Parts: sequence; structure tokens; C-alpha cells
Amino acid sequence: MDATASGTPTIQYHNITDQPITTIVATPVQTFERRQRHCYGDSTPGEFPLAANPSIVLHVLTTCNLDPQDLAKLEATCSFFRQPANFAPDFELSLPELAALDICQKRAIFKPMNNEERQELKQRCGGSWKLVLRFMLAGEACSRREKSQAIAGPGHSIAVTSKGAVYSFGSNSSGQLGHGSTEEEWRPRPIRSLQGIRIIQATAGSGRTMLISDAGRVYAFGKDSFGETEFGGQGIKVVKTPQLVESLNNIFVVQAAIGNFFTAVLSREGRVYTFSWGSDGKLGHQTEPTDVEPHPLLGALENIPVVQIAAGYCYLLALACQPSGMSVYSVGCGLGGKLGHGSRSDEKYPRLIEQFQVLNLQPMVVAAGAWHAAVVGRDGRVCTWGWGRYGCLGHGDEDCAQAPKIVESLSKIKAVHVATGDYTTFVVSEDGDVYSFGCGESASLGHNNNNAVAAAAAAAGAAEGEGPRHTNVLTPQIVTSLKEINERVVQISLTNSIYWNAHTFALTESGKLYAFGAGDKGQLGIELVGNQTERGNPERVDIDLS
Repeated sequence: MDATASGTPTIQYHNITDQPITTIVATPVQTFERRQRHCYGDSTPGEFPLAANPSIVLHVLTTCNLDPQDLAKLEATCSFFRQPANFAPDFELSLPELAALDICQKRAIFKPMNNEERQELKQRCGGSWKLVLRFMLAGEACSRREKSQAIAGPGHSIAVTSKGAVYSFGSNSSGQLGHGSTEEEWRPRPIRSLQGIRIIQATAGSGRTMLISDAGRVYAFGKDSFGETEFGGQGIKVVKTPQLVESLNNIFVVQAAIGNFFTAVLSREGRVYTFSWGSDGKLGHQTEPTDVEPHPLLGALENIPVVQIAAGYCYLLALACQPSGMSVYSVGCGLGGKLGHGSRSDEKYPRLIEQFQVLNLQPMVVAAGAWHAAVVGRDGRVCTWGWGRYGCLGHGDEDCAQAPKIVESLSKIKAVHVATGDYTTFVVSEDGDVYSFGCGESASLGHNNNNAVAAAAAAAGAAEGEGPRHTNVLTPQIVTSLKEINERVVQISLTNSIYWNAHTFALTESGKLYAFGAGDKGQLGIELVGNQTERGNPERVDIDLS
């Protein structure tokens, strides 16, 4: 805004020369004449009305990166923030709406959009830039887009730095490491062919890997098929270096999830596409097992934006962002009650999990294990449901829960992240503490030196030599071995496959990566000697992800 044209006095800036502190202290204090401050309109002395310079207010709202809810509260409590701001690009927008739009324009997936695409996204989110901002921030938080991340895949591992470089290591029988060979690698090695391409998200399945670039392109390598093909995999094409998935070229992808017998991708507009589920149409469309064409997920989510997808054994979870709040939908196989609808029935189309409304919990992060699932709410509560074998639900028993159930033993902590695997669950608290429970095979729970778990193992009559690190844990126990590294953990990733021994990654705030669990294929990124096949305690991986 032109201050002169508007009648607002031009602000004068003065340079303050550097002086030694002693000189400033020794300088006599001058006596100034007391003056009355000028005000505008009917304002009282000393008051600076917001209307005096709305451009400054807009600058403050934008640079402070206020939460969309805070921007909404400004509009709800002050008439000044509800009136049109008379600024480009839309003179009818209020200051909070303009601030939300400005913050959206800083996001990597928003920048490439043309005006028509932006308006379409706005309408899909509910007709407000504040809702668009909430949608984008929620997606970034759920899947760590544009941040460093580590993926503990089935037998192999992927690590993405904050700058978008990719390292891979572990099993490589199908070329799933992307190095152009089929040789195992225990030492993290950068994928050279991706130089110059910034990767913002990664996912790994049995024998295959998918990477998402900041331009929305999808690169895949490993088995040129979809699903768990450990059995009867003759004739499968092997791709040893990252190749563009041509069928997704017309979709700007921000996340991918590999399940058993299917793959799902999420577009920047919040649409879910799936392919290669099979001829029985379990995801609402008829496809063949070898179909590589993406099909939109039909049903309830066709017009509701999704911020995160999570794939388990023959089922898919979707975290949706609606004007009324966040919700979770599930579709696929209901065996064990893992769809969360109070039954074990399959669902052909996405169905809302209504239990969260009963619990008054707004989901913010969702995780799909092989046979069970988990959610973290906005208030930090944790819910689990599905097959409870080995205590992976954290309720103190091995019973199934066919609808989401609060993990009461975590009621005193505020959780911010959850990860699930094959009968294993990890929870990260706001303070960076890590809790784990479930199956103790392969030492993937990290409880090697946990006295509480050792006592539980003795009480349960654990076999001699089995030790606490191989003991199943029925209720959440703090992973003391991770607490000893004296760094705040921000992400946990663990193997989510019924065919592979599990391993676990813990990523710290500073970008350090720690690994434990099974390492027989080099998937820990740590050299094992002699007859070692696993590590019980977290060990630093020689890679900097910051």
C-alpha cells in the first residue's frame, strides 16, 4: 500500500551506529520534553488502531506463521479482521484469509499450481484459504514431507535427507536399492541416478521401492509388480534403477503407500488412487492383478480431501480433512477387525470410522500395521484396534479390538507420532520419549536393558537365554535405550511385513539415525560381525539426514 496516497505518514528509519557499551553507559541521559502521542479518529492517546496500516498487520500475520485455527479466531472475535482488506490478489478477502493464502504460497506443492488449480483445491477443502492451509500443514506433519525420514522396509531400508537426497541399504535381490545391481549393501549408499532430483517422500514394500519428488513425480524400482510376491514370483521383471511411473504422469503425487497386493497414491488435491488390487473389485473398481493404471478410489472420499494414507495387509486407511474436523476412513479386508467398524466384515468402498466421534477424539496421525492400526489424536491420546496378538494394541491382553480403543496406560503422556508393524507398535511423546509394545522377535522393540520388561519376562517364565529383548510386551513400556541417547526422537519407522524379520529406525531432531532389530540382510545400515543377525540396542547409523 502507498502510505503517502493513503494519508498515512511515512515511517522514517534511522541507523544506530555501533558504540562500545561503556560509552553508552557513560553518556549523560538527556532530558526530553514530555509529549502527547497522536492518535487516529476517536482513538484514545497511546492507542495504535489496526486500521492505521493493515499492510503491517498482514505482514505480521504472515511472518508469524499462525495456525489456521488462530486465524479463524481473529475473524470470529474482531470485526476488523472480518472486513475486506482491499489487497491483491483478491480485494474481497479478509486479512486472515490473505495471510493463509500467503502462507500456502510458501508450500512446495502449492507453488507449481496455476490459479485454476488453486481455486479448485480451495473449493475442495471447503471454500476457504484457511482450510486449504490446514489441509496442507496436516499432510506435511503426517508423512514428514519435505523433511528427513527413514523407512524400515521389508529387508531393505531407505533414508531421505532434508535436502531430498536418498540413501538405500539392505536386501537387494530385486534391485530395490536402486543402485543398478542386485548385490546386498549394509553401508548406506546414495542413489546416484537421482542426483538433481529432490525427493520428499518414500515408501518400501517387499522387494520394491517408490519415491516421490517435489515435482509430484513417482519413481519406482525393484519388482515390477505390486504386492507380496515372495511366493510364485517367476517371470517378474526386475528394475534396478529408479524409473518414472508413466501411468502417474498426469497426477501430482505427494505420498505413496505399498500394501499387500495393491499400491495407493495420494495427489496434492487430496485424491486417492489405487491399482493392482485384483479382479474382485475390493477398492471399488474392477482391475486385474497386473493392472498398472491408477484408478480413483470411489465412494465417500471422492469429494473429501485426504491428507495421509496408510496401507496394511489388504486394507487401506485414509486421514481426511473436512471443515468439521479430521476423520479416518477404511476400506478393504476386515479380518481381525482392523477396519475399525466394530465387525470383521470387508468394505468395498471407504467407510467412516465413527468411533472417534464417540471418543471425542480428532485424529491427526494414522498408522496401518499388517493386522492392526493406530491413531494419535490432536489432544495426544492414542487409539489402537485390530488383531491384538502379542499385545500389539497395548491394552494389557492379546484380545482383538474391532473398534478404536484408547490406550489407557498412555493417558499421562501427550503423543505426537505412532508407527505400526507386524504385531508391533511404537509411540513418540511430545517430549521425545519413545514407548513400544507388542511382538518382541528380532529385538525390534528396543527393550534390551529395560528392567520393567525384564521383570515382566521373568514373571511370564521366559525361556532361558531368550532375554527381555525377545519378550512380548502387552502394555506400553518406555524404550530406555533410546532415552539414553539424550536426543529428542521425532520419527519411528519399523518393518510392516509378515514375511520379514522386523527392524526399527529412530530419527532424532538433529538428523541422527539409530537402528536396532534384525540386520541379517544389512538393513540396519550397521556392519554385523561373526554370527550376529540383529542388534538389541539402538546404534548410530553412519549417515547425516539433517
